[in-house]
Amino acid sequence: MIDKFHAKSGINQIRTIRWAKAIQEVPQESWDRLAVPLHTPLLEWQWLYHLEASGSIAHQNGWYPCHLTLWDGDRLMAAAPLYVKTHSQGEFVFDHWLVELSEKSGIRYFPKLVGMSPATPAEGYQFLIDDGLDRMRVVKTMLGAIDQLCEKMGISVCQFNFVDAQWIEPFSQANFLVWNHQGYLWRNPGYADFNDYLKPFKSSQRRNIRREVNRIKKAGLRIVPLSGNDIPYHLDAVMYDYYLKTNAQFGPWAARFLNADFFKRIFESHRHRLLVMAAYGAGHEEVPLALSLLLVKGHHLIGRYWGCAEQVKDLHFNMCFYAPIRWAIANGIETFDPGMGSPHKIYRGFKAAANTSVHRFYDPQLKFLF
Repeated sequence: MIDKFHAKSGINQIRTIRWAKAIQEVPQESWDRLAVPLHTPLLEWQWLYHLEASGSIAHQNGWYPCHLTLWDGDRLMAAAPLYVKTHSQGEFVFDHWLVELSEKSGIRYFPKLVGMSPATPAEGYQFLIDDGLDRMRVVKTMLGAIDQLCEKMGISVCQFNFVDAQWIEPFSQANFLVWNHQGYLWRNPGYADFNDYLKPFKSSQRRNIRREVNRIKKAGLRIVPLSGNDIPYHLDAVMYDYYLKTNAQFGPWAARFLNADFFKRIFESHRHRLLVMAAYGAGHEEVPLALSLLLVKGHHLIGRYWGCAEQVKDLHFNMCFYAPIRWAIANGIETFDPGMGSPHKIYRGFKAAANTSVHRFYDPQLKFLF
């Protein structure tokens, strides 16, 4: 499939569009030349590769990689991570009401084409585009290729989840419908230390946070931040076990999408992006009582998974909020996305923030239902 567009220089150039059925079909160096400069780590080749190669995000689980790439000879000029899906699990954009309404109305909803970093509800999705190209012309070309694919494959819906804030308008201009979802974000205005973080709270809330922090100390636990080569390799299996334990609490509403091989892979070769909070105490010197796993890139921190061997009051708040915030302040982190969850984050310094998905329906009846 061939398309033409103008670079900023105004010179006509021919670009070749190719579809990749796995991220490994695209050279890592080529992909990361476009992805690594972004603030999000979730679109980098290695993260997507571990999701796919581990079998976590794979055909047997209803995820069919279909990555769009735009080439000038052997140089990758633009790309979009995309997946054809037969369900809505692992997206954290809860369109189940629309699926149900479509079924009741006799309208086919699946398969659909989804652009996102799979099973990762954190803002940052965008098309990867080389510097020096006219972004809107490239977007038009890529969306045209997506439209042709969806028509050819009989796909009913195309959506991009957790879209980067700067990309909402370009997608909106392309007639995608915009849907905002509740999220939370902590911003660091330049705190000097944890006590500085506590100052903006009301006195009652400061007392509550200090009480929750001290409760862990009284339990004889110490939370140790681990990053890079300081992360023990054997913790991958512990993290997976705790990940399963956490999800087991939610029954049919669990968000269990990853397997043991995925955790093994990232603990071995994705350590430059990992931050692990480990809770040690009496009887837990070798294997931590609890773990939380976060991703870090530049000045941004993203909370992902957590779990524990046994429940300790307020352990979750310390592992997933207070210890990461303390580390973030010490390391110049500007934003901390704690992941999906409830309004209790508001009482611990997180602010409400919109997470946005954009949707295009190829069946006009679906657009009417939305």
